[in-house]
Amino acid sequence: MGRDRGRSNQVVLLGLGMQGKAALHDLVAAPEVTHVWVADGDAKALHAHLATLGSSKVQAVVLDGSDFPALVALLERAQVAVELLPAHLHERVARAAIAAGTHLVNASHASSALRSLDPEAQAADVAILPESGLDPGIDLVLARLAVQELDTVEAFSSYGAGIPEPQAADNPLKYKISWTFRGVLSAYTREARVLRDGRPVTIPGHSLFAPEHVHTLDVEGLGTLEAYPNGDVVHYLESLGLTGVREAARYTARWPGHAAFWRPLVALGFLADDPIQVGETAVRPRDFLESLLAPQLQYGPQERDVAFLRVEARGLRAGRPHRVIYELVDFRDLETGFLAMQRTVGFTASIVARMLLTGQIQARGVLSPARDIPPEHLLAELGRRGIQVRRRVEAGAGLPPG
Repeated sequence: MGRDRGRSNQVVLLGLGMQGKAALHDLVAAPEVTHVWVADGDAKALHAHLATLGSSKVQAVVLDGSDFPALVALLERAQVAVELLPAHLHERVARAAIAAGTHLVNASHASSALRSLDPEAQAADVAILPESGLDPGIDLVLARLAVQELDTVEAFSSYGAGIPEPQAADNPLKYKISWTFRGVLSAYTREARVLRDGRPVTIPGHSLFAPEHVHTLDVEGLGTLEAYPNGDVVHYLESLGLTGVREAARYTARWPGHAAFWRPLVALGFLADDPIQVGETAVRPRDFLESLLAPQLQYGPQERDVAFLRVEARGLRAGRPHRVIYELVDFRDLETGFLAMQRTVGFTASIVARMLLTGQIQARGVLSPARDIPPEHLLAELGRRGIQVRRRVEAGAGLPPG
């Protein structure tokens, strides 16, 4: 395999966006990483950032992610690749990693197309680890820890949020951008699947913000947030090997009022994909809204964001009802400038890549953080970066629903 041809401890980083910059910072600081090839299609921004970094470990590569032969050739230089590119490139990059014999980490949801590459990855002795960010990523590892504490899991819920801290929530949306805004807007119309009374229930994308699907939760140190369904909890439970769960859902959390703002906009078509005619120009409503709002939703240099996770499992332990909760609350580091979202996504992807470099992850194929990332090691590494996870267990009858 190519990993035997002098590329041990070398890493390729694909994408130098918000999360990529944080991943690069962490990879450069790693003593076991000897060289990082950083690839991006924006040559000017790439060279400008690397000039400020000033590390002899790093080399720039201007690359079009759609150029498959060039992608394979680049990946052949390294033992592990970290990919932080748009979703439509994930499968292509995974196929290139298999062809190159290079392990791959990304921070996005694993599509069915990517999961179908498992036999090819195993045959190539390659590990592909998607979902290695915050949500998905750390949440899956915490979920594994939570459900392992129970003999029987009856209910499960997880929450994720990237929001401004209260002092920075100074616009009508009480929201600012710490993740690709296009991805955020797409998720606002994407259907969700939950479990109700043991049966999968699909919530249409146009109904995510309906009052019957929105609830509030209190978070120590933050206050009250509201939550709405997000993603497919059925796939999530399958990753954890859970069966027999009666109630389960995944949620995104925002400051109160978010759902009430977006519900009429979704109903009126502001997030539609189909172009409409505006004078002589065809415009997609979602593109218009993104272009209008994105410049108004940027963090100032001294404003902090919050990354929040809560994973909760309810069930029986030794015959008694128990609720196990793991929670993460992280804030922007004003000294480095990295947003909490960059820290929890980019740093996590880097940590997982380093686990592959050092052999702490030995499994091959298309893997899952819920099964294949060593929880104690991940939490220890996050703690070294100031990202703390808190745990609490409540025992007794009459526990409220999650």
